[in-house]
Amino acid sequence: MSLKFGTDGIRGPVESLITPEACLKIGYATGRVMKELGWETVVIGKDTRISGYMLESALQAGFISSGVNVQLAGPLPTPGVAYLTKTLRNKFGVVISASHNDFLDNGIKIFNDNGEKISRDIERRIEKYIKSKIIPVETSKIGKAYRFDESGPRYIEFCKSIVPSNISFSSLRIVIDCANGACYKVSPKVFEELGAEVIIIGNEPDGYNINKGCGSTNPDLIRTNVVKHRADYGISLDGDGDRVIIADQRGELLDGDDLLYILAFSNPNRTGPWSGVVGTKMSNLGLEEGIKKLGYKFVRADVGDKHVSEALLKHGWMLGGETSGHIICKDLVSTGDGTIAALKVISSLLILDKKPSDVLSNYTKIPQINKNINVKNKDIVNDKELKSLIKSIESDITVGRVLVRPSGTESKIRIMIEAQEERVAEKFSEDILKIIESKS
Repeated sequence: MSLKFGTDGIRGPVESLITPEACLKIGYATGRVMKELGWETVVIGKDTRISGYMLESALQAGFISSGVNVQLAGPLPTPGVAYLTKTLRNKFGVVISASHNDFLDNGIKIFNDNGEKISRDIERRIEKYIKSKIIPVETSKIGKAYRFDESGPRYIEFCKSIVPSNISFSSLRIVIDCANGACYKVSPKVFEELGAEVIIIGNEPDGYNINKGCGSTNPDLIRTNVVKHRADYGISLDGDGDRVIIADQRGELLDGDDLLYILAFSNPNRTGPWSGVVGTKMSNLGLEEGIKKLGYKFVRADVGDKHVSEALLKHGWMLGGETSGHIICKDLVSTGDGTIAALKVISSLLILDKKPSDVLSNYTKIPQINKNINVKNKDIVNDKELKSLIKSIESDITVGRVLVRPSGTESKIRIMIEAQEERVAEKFSEDILKIIESKS
């Protein structure tokens, strides 16, 4: 069985890759490795996909057969599972989710006992056991499973606790788009219990509509609803709640770069753990320049909040994120958390008594064009003709950066070009798109 970890766990179509058999294998293999590391219990959460219950059962059986006990948290945001693995002690966590993908896909994300994505070394050990035959432990040593009904309330209380007690949301009207995903119950309650007037959309999951025309990958919905309801903010989460896009009262969208800048701007301490910010290869060049002007160092990690987290750990810093909306406030959470990021951004703006536009006027983005193309073989990125074209584009003095990379979560090639003029970036991105299409 060819199951490999990608940018964010193991992900793919339910019908061909993330099958019940695959999840049985993954559960058994992961259980074997975690037992070797001294962890006896796993917390399993999931999003709202129709395949979730089926895969949860198979995964559970795999863990139990390896002698690992299972706590079933039910639908819960990915960062909620990460939080529980850290606070419940000596446990690891698994999330059944394909994040921002549609319902046809699903996947497995794994956290260590510190609430962080597991290392590549642990991933390799799991991949090795996936290839082996399932040999259950002695009957007297098989694991047990039970429901953990407190998961949602615990996560809600944690989210509320990060807002200073002297900050009130009672004057705010906030629209929250839950993407018909894992946040549909918990995230609205967080903001309601902090006093905000909350208008909820994308909170009627049916197993098939996760991320469909809603959520952080479809931000026009939140933009429209903020203007319609004359709200102060719009919060658009993705299917598993680890990323967020925010709309201001004018309906202007704030991506992960904007949110990072607001958090960096609002932080008065820029020494030690707060001396640097981590972005990714996709982060806008304007963000890098803006962050440096604020007095921070800035480094780029590979795409994926796991890589951002690793870079933060390496440098001993506390703030990082991705343009897509994965924001990691390392002093509060161990992974990308859309709800926490939104709380932190809105709290910071209330403390500053500023609108997002007031803060963001202090930095200027470089025009950036992003395109995606579906492919059967992602190795096209190594094509000689394509590489020659990219090199030619990079030699143009009006072009800042060119990045053509295979997606780590989908069968797509992602194209990003920054240039001094948007029309130039648009033209070159089309040139790259055409050559990939001709070879697909």
